[in-house]
Amino acid sequence: MNTQENPASDAAALPDLRPAARRIAGLLGPVDDGRLDGPTPCPDYAVRELLGHLTHLTAAFRDAARKDLGASTAVSPDAALPVLADDWREVLPRQLEEVAAAWRSPAAWTGMTRAGGVELPGEVAGVVALDELVIHGWDLARSTGQPYAAGEAELRCCEALLSPDEARPGGDSLFGPPVPVPDGAPLLDRVIGLSGRRPDWRPNA
Repeated sequence: MNTQENPASDAAALPDLRPAARRIAGLLGPVDDGRLDGPTPCPDYAVRELLGHLTHLTAAFRDAARKDLGASTAVSPDAALPVLADDWREVLPRQLEEVAAAWRSPAAWTGMTRAGGVELPGEVAGVVALDELVIHGWDLARSTGQPYAAGEAELRCCEALLSPDEARPGGDSLFGPPVPVPDGAPLLDRVIGLSGRRPDWRPNA
């Protein structure tokens, strides 16, 4: 996304977080307690930490959209391993709906806000929130053996955010060195590669 543009000028053009949020909600049912210690594409996270991270980030980006800048938006996700609360099965689906609804407001995309302890424009924070949902949704699906598909509009938005930037050292993507994917790979695989993950990752592979 070109941060010189103002997506709030056209509400119909705002990225919609609802499909990504609802896709994650649909993945939660099969995640029984026996899966919580399984590996994920995030090297430092088991499934329980991934779910904890999703719980924390949905609260943070919900509050970032509302400009409710408190404890939820102040802490870096790298500060400590996420802790999964006992009530996550009730809390996470609700927060997924809330974060998607919060970013439906054009006001969320204007002005400055904060997430993960970082001050950033609302229009950038919204795209980062979408990217977090899309990428971590894929992480959860892949970790638990479930299918995953994302819409082209969401993926194009993530691709623009993650594409290497010559202004950064080494021209890396926003989240580190991309993983090369074959020419002609599906758009989802290209986005996953840009996020630093192997699109062919499988548990225990």
